[in-house]
This record gives sequence, structure tokens and C-alpha cells, in this order.
Amino acid sequence: MEDSRIISLFFERSDNAIAELSKKYGKLFLHISGNVLDDKRDAEECVNEAYHETWKTIPPENPSSLLAYVGRIVRNISIDRFRHNCAEKRNGGGDICLDEIEELLSDNGGIDDGTPDDIITGVIDDYIASLDDTDRVIIVRRYWHLDSYDEIADITKLKKSAVYMRMSRIKSGLKTALAERGLIK
Repeated sequence: MEDSRIISLFFERSDNAIAELSKKYGKLFLHISGNVLDDKRDAEECVNEAYHETWKTIPPENPSSLLAYVGRIVRNISIDRFRHNCAEKRNGGGDICLDEIEELLSDNGGIDDGTPDDIITGVIDDYIASLDDTDRVIIVRRYWHLDSYDEIADITKLKKSAVYMRMSRIKSGLKTALAERGLIK
């Protein structure tokens, strides 16, 4: 079923909206959440919570990309659950990736909290769009899907060391792009 039709089901408050969303994207949402949490039951709970949150927000929201909209909700709920789970101990592989993101954005003073999200997002989107296809896959798989370097190497058919090297260059380029716009020092 097309995304626009699924969104229409949400606007109609149809019981089939969540079922169709789950049928189309459920496995991907579980993959995203599972990469953050490394626990199948927690991942399933987070995805279900994301479906509930989607039900509450559509309408009035009418996302241009249903996958990106709900994927972001899944990811954010999963990260919140991860942080909650890590209050007592660290677990899973997502913690390392989240540490990378924090390190990337906190170097040299980090991004000013007063900067509007759409400006930051625009710079990041422009930078990602400027990358070649392989580098784009690497950064999206690492920071959106929170895939391990081994998983990215399998997907891209590169050696793990090549993925590390490319990721290092990607992060350096992103820092430069953010610095050129005055978003980091």
C-alpha cells in the first residue's frame, strides 16, 4: 500500500492504519530499534510505542515521508529507552555509535543550542547529498540505522578497515561543513 494511502487511513482514524504501517515498515522499524537496544522485547515495545505516538500525531501532522516520520519516532523512543536502560549499566552496540555522535557534535564547543534545528538539518542534508553513494550509505547506516561497522562492511562489500577510514573522512567533512556555517567552532 502506498504511504499516502496509509496516511489517509490515519486521517480517517481507521483501525487498519497501524496494521498497514506495520506490514509495510515493521521489520525496518524493528531493525532500527534493535540496533539501538540490542534486546528484541525492548525493540518490539519501542516500535509499538512509536505506532501509538504516530496514531496520536497523525492528524494533525501530514508527513511528506511516512518512513522518515515514523522512523524518527522509533529511533527517538529507542534512544530514550536505551538511555533509561543504561542508567544502571551500559549495554548493546548502540552506545558506541551514540558516543560517536556526541563526540562529533561536542568537539570544539558543540552546536549552539540556540541554532534552529532546520538550519542544522539543512547543513547535514546538504553534506550527505554531496557524498558519493557508498559514503551516503555508510553514514546513514551508521547514524540512522545504528549498524555496526561489520554490518556496513557486509552491505557495502568493503573491508571493515575501509569503512572505518571512509567514516573518519565523512565525519571530518561533516565537521568542516558545520564549521563553515559557523555552527561549531
